[in-house]
Parts: sequence; structure tokens; C-alpha cells
Amino acid sequence: MAKRTRIIEGTWNCTSCDARDILARHRNCPHCNNPREETGQESEFDFGGVDAASGRALREGVTDEKARSAAAAGVDWFCDYCGASNRGDAPLCRHCRAQRSDTSRTLTEDAEPSHVPPPPPPAPRGAGRKWLLVGLSLLACFGTCMYWGSRSHELTGHVTSTAWTRTVHRESFQRVRREGWRDELRMTSPRMPVNGQGEVAGVENIRDCITRQRGTRQVADGTERVCETKTHRVQCGTEEKCTRKKLGNGYMQEECDDVPKYCKESYEDCRNRTRYRTEPVYDLSCTYDTYAWTQVERREESGRDSAPRWPELRTGPVDRLRREEKYVVHIGYTDDGQKEHQLEPRSEAEFLSWKKGQAVPLQVNNFGSVNVLAGDVTR
Repeated sequence: MAKRTRIIEGTWNCTSCDARDILARHRNCPHCNNPREETGQESEFDFGGVDAASGRALREGVTDEKARSAAAAGVDWFCDYCGASNRGDAPLCRHCRAQRSDTSRTLTEDAEPSHVPPPPPPAPRGAGRKWLLVGLSLLACFGTCMYWGSRSHELTGHVTSTAWTRTVHRESFQRVRREGWRDELRMTSPRMPVNGQGEVAGVENIRDCITRQRGTRQVADGTERVCETKTHRVQCGTEEKCTRKKLGNGYMQEECDDVPKYCKESYEDCRNRTRYRTEPVYDLSCTYDTYAWTQVERREESGRDSAPRWPELRTGPVDRLRREEKYVVHIGYTDDGQKEHQLEPRSEAEFLSWKKGQAVPLQVNNFGSVNVLAGDVTR
């Protein structure tokens, strides 16, 4: 179908007598005879609502020749002497008969968009301001809390006690029995450690091999039909779409055309695919002999306010010792009551630098976090 053209007539409001919705064809107010001027928003025209789907103006188009002639006269111009509006094709001012000059201003109107979405519903009066104030209040409270909590003060604590724990594990390189898959086992002679290192576990005496399930595999077992629901866009008729253009004289030209309309359509996408079944996989599992480090003895010693020492353990030619140690320094201080802070030195030398009764400078913030400021230690 061919394009359809309509001329829409706008309306204006008189600023002299407050008359409203005056048709653009009237260049003087029908109530007070005030000429329409550029000032006071008298030349800002209202063209009515627009259908959101098609963009078609809801106002009826004009059909009389006088109105269509005014729409085709070109952009309005305003008299330099009296300010009255005039047809674009008029050489003289209709109000004061002054001649149009090169400096005469013309009516400028923004281009009418082809589709105007409906305006969003207005927010309740003051709602935005209310939530802004709530957000600012919460932010201020959080900032004040963080500022207060990060403020610190210095005080002096004292070492109330020290404690240590040392543990020694004796491990022996012993013959053990293990199980493994036959294809992964290679006969290898073991080698005993020297001073707790250089050992080779080895693999010896492979025996008692039995069949066991090692895993599963997927085996093709025919085909199966699988379908998936999909959607695509298909043309489902036509729909009207309109564009509008302001003519600069209180009229607007609208062009409408029928364009293809598309809809979503569901369909089944089917295909054949290979079907699989799960089958167990069997292999030989065997028992074999090897060597591994095995803990055979453990001794622990601890003490308070004393120098740390290691427990004594005798070792054989195929033994090794594994050591563990932990140190704690207890620091007491007074800050709105008696409190204690625990410091964990990382080495024996650092632990021995702390003595019972020793004064310790501390930095404590309002959240209770403690920093020790003694020597190189800040924890």
C-alpha cells in the first residue's frame, strides 16, 4: 500500500487572556484579538498525543483547502517592528504592514521524533529527596563509625608469660605392601636412605593379580531421535508505522506506510544422534612390595617462661627426624579493663628476645586491634 500523508494542525495558548487550545490557523486570539508572537511561548504548538505502537498522531488531519494552504506556505516569520507572526509566503506584515527584511526571525521547531514512548509515571513528590537523605545519613554514620574505630592510642603492656611447644617425629623407611594396576608396575630395586635422604622406594615381588573394575567407557549403541524447541522470526502480516515533521508554521506533516510485521514462531529442531551405553572396564590389579616413610615414634615437650629444647629420640640407619615448633608470647595490658594480646614469634631467636615482665609499647585502636611496637616487630 502506498504512503499516506496527513497534515496535523497544532494549537497554541494566548498569554494575554489565557485562552487555550487555539487552532494554528488563527494568528490572532479569537477572544482578545492579541496577535500571536514569538515571545511568551505563543509559538510553541501542541500536536496532541501519539500512538505508541505505530507512531500515528491521535489528532485528526485537516482537509480544508485554507488550512492546507497555510501548511504549505513555508516557515512563519516574525515582524521586526510589532513581533506578529506571518505566513512564510507573505512579503508584508499582516498586523502593521511593515515589509519583511533579511533580519526577520523565523519560527524554529525541533524535529518531531518518529516514535515517542509514553512518559514514565511521575515519582511521588519528594520521594527522591527522601531516599537521598536516607542514603546520605547512612553513609555519614558509616564514615563516622570507621573514623572512630580507626583512631588509636598508645599504651604500655607487659609480658605476662611465654610458652613453647616442640614435637619430634621419628620416621622409618620400611617395607610396606601396596596395590597397583599391572601395566603401571615396573620392577625396580629399592635403595635405602643415607642420613635420611637419597632413598628409592622400588617395586618388588609383584603377586596376587586379580581382575577388577578400573573404570567405565562409553560404547555406541545405535541412534536416537532428539528434538529441541526453538523460535525464529517470521513475517505475520503488516503494520502501520508513521513519521512526523513539523513545518514551522503550526502544522505538522505525517507520513504513514505499511511495513512488514514479524512475530516469533516456535518449531521443533530434530536430528538423529548416536546413543551410548556405559560399560565397565576391567584390568589386572596386583599386590607388590615397596618402601615408604612411616612414622614410628612421636615425642613432644612444652614449657612456660623457659628456654625451648628438643625432645631426644634415637635414630637408626634408615630413620629420619621431622621437627615442629610453636612459640607464644602473652602480653597483658589495661585498656578499659584487663586484656591480653598473643604474639607468635616465627623463630627461636625471636622467641628468646621476650622475657617475662618486659615492658612492651602497644598501639590499640577503638575496635580493639593491637599493634606491638617493640623493635622490628609491628603486629
